[in-house]
Amino acid sequence: MMKELKEKLNRLGGDNVPFLFIIDFDMKEPLVLPLADVDDERILYDINGFTNAKENRTNPENIVFEKTPVNHEEYAKAFRFIQGELEKGNTLLANLTFPTRLETNLRLRDFFDLASEKYRLLYDDRFVLFSPETFVIMENDTIRTFPMKGTIDAGIPGAAEIIMEDEKEHAEHVTIVDLMRNDLARVSKDVRVERFRYLTEITAKDRKLLQVSSEISGTLPSGWNRKLGDMLVGMLPAGSVSGAPKKKTVEILKKAEGYDRGFYTGVFGYYRDGYLESSVMIRFIEKTEGGLCYKSGGGITAYSDCGKEYKEMTDKVYVKIT
Repeated sequence: MMKELKEKLNRLGGDNVPFLFIIDFDMKEPLVLPLADVDDERILYDINGFTNAKENRTNPENIVFEKTPVNHEEYAKAFRFIQGELEKGNTLLANLTFPTRLETNLRLRDFFDLASEKYRLLYDDRFVLFSPETFVIMENDTIRTFPMKGTIDAGIPGAAEIIMEDEKEHAEHVTIVDLMRNDLARVSKDVRVERFRYLTEITAKDRKLLQVSSEISGTLPSGWNRKLGDMLVGMLPAGSVSGAPKKKTVEILKKAEGYDRGFYTGVFGYYRDGYLESSVMIRFIEKTEGGLCYKSGGGITAYSDCGKEYKEMTDKVYVKIT
């Protein structure tokens, strides 16, 4: 499947055919379609304003959005397993995630219409996401990535200073920036950190959150569009939602989490006229046999506190409604 994925992306990019791609975390069932073939009855996308969705804004009243996260002991068991691997030196950072059960009167389409993040996707009434996180942007001779790592409730007094001065958060962010620098170095030259640990504000339904990001760039080789598949697949899975070292950490996460991430924490985006933009598939709600679940998580390092990490995971279960 990975070989076929690379070849198709390379071919479409080389022929300069506009296309949409939706790649799951394990790259077992990726979807790559020429934009002309996208069925807007099955797939709706909004990629930083580039969209096939017609305006369908509603203002529902009395929204029900109740969450039932995994119990603390189950989370703590996985957390202790990760800590053991950290102590052994098998990982430096692992992004531990879990599904949270949702009770809501909103449909998946409602979430797509109501959310206001710059990346939105509704796939086959199977899942919806509304992600604030860019994966990579390729334009002209430059590739850029914007890893997000570190979240805090903006309502906490001194929240900005707390998260920027937190030793654990700083270590986690440094690790991800280093990992993404290495990933970009696989496909580009002159890799550099343009901005390090800057804050953005995210509005949730009932609170505001502060998110820490960095910007990293590199210089692409000429004719990069002919190697899009090799480049994208070579950088997956996204470092900000896996960990470091990547291959070993993904193995550890599969044991710790005990569930299939599916498309959650994969990437999606589009290519058109020498421009590619993509997003990490977070803020993710999936329809399952047991009902809707919202998948979320956070990075675990040697500095992590189980209670704080559990709270961060549950705080990320929100929908931003404007």
